[in-house]
Amino acid sequence: MSLLSGPPTARHILTYAEDLRGGGVERAQLRLARGWLAAGRRVTLAIEDVSGPLAAELPEGLEIITPSRLLALPGVVRRLSPDIIFCPGNFYTGIAAWTRLRLGKACPPIVAKMSNAPARADHGRLMHAAHQVWLARHGSFLDHLVAMTPATAQEAARATRMVGRTSVIPNPPAVVIPGEVPDLPDRFILGVGRLEPQKRWDRLIAALPLLADRTIPLVILGEGSERGAIDAQIQALSLGNRVRLLGHSTDPLPVMARAKVVVLTSDYEGVPGVLREALSVGTPIISTDSSAAVAEIIDRPDRGTIVARDDAAGLIAALDAWLAPSAPRSEPVPQPGADSADRYLALFDQLVRR
Repeated sequence: MSLLSGPPTARHILTYAEDLRGGGVERAQLRLARGWLAAGRRVTLAIEDVSGPLAAELPEGLEIITPSRLLALPGVVRRLSPDIIFCPGNFYTGIAAWTRLRLGKACPPIVAKMSNAPARADHGRLMHAAHQVWLARHGSFLDHLVAMTPATAQEAARATRMVGRTSVIPNPPAVVIPGEVPDLPDRFILGVGRLEPQKRWDRLIAALPLLADRTIPLVILGEGSERGAIDAQIQALSLGNRVRLLGHSTDPLPVMARAKVVVLTSDYEGVPGVLREALSVGTPIISTDSSAAVAEIIDRPDRGTIVARDDAAGLIAALDAWLAPSAPRSEPVPQPGADSADRYLALFDQLVRR
């Protein structure tokens, strides 16, 4: 059906972000935008800072506008009159609420993706209670919520009181981006993710001196505000010859394929794409129980191990098991989400027709 005839469709999609520093939320956002553009839709990205490692992944044809701050988004919506607004993750729902408040009935439908677990391990009792109150208000300014797995969708629907207005659509799969593969050791542990407090790389680094193999190195792909603290920990533990911080990687899949095991030690996650990416190249994974989705991904013992967040002994035991010479390597698990962009478009069109 032509976009210019028949029932109304979401011909113009507006989405927004703060910057392109390399987060999984923004990376998935750009992959979706690429798919929407390929389907013939107009896509506009409102972003405060267009620089950063993910700038190399901006799809051709994407319209970019750079307001000085995202609080100006209501004015952008008034000027451009998009058919739909896509909020790419939990971090950005405050801007969605602000836009709905300022525009009222003139606001187009807003679809948001639940990118992190509703309950966060870094919240104390008061912060947790306040966060739950905030989540319960989401149904007043969002038209629809998207989660990436059935378990996270159930959690999100209950927390936001949007039962009946929640869908399950996985993130688009990782794509191979040509580039140089760094010089790597023959055997190594791999961590992939931003160097931010949420990821708790200190847990993994602290385990290194206690492993049965006291020589195996750790490679971490990612950049962020915790680099200084991580460097200090490495020096304090005299691990300068075993830990390599290689910064942001546009395509971690080739490095994942060569790793002995991929480890994620986060306090909280939504649906960690790094785990699915590692399994897609047949590399086993170890993860903390950082979200309900982890058990959906590590659904068989030959694919990996789940450990409690603060179980240091459990993390060491899991690492020793997967680093053993006899440890199996699972068959590659295809990533879901090849049709995710189209599924989002079907949802957008449905909301526009209403």
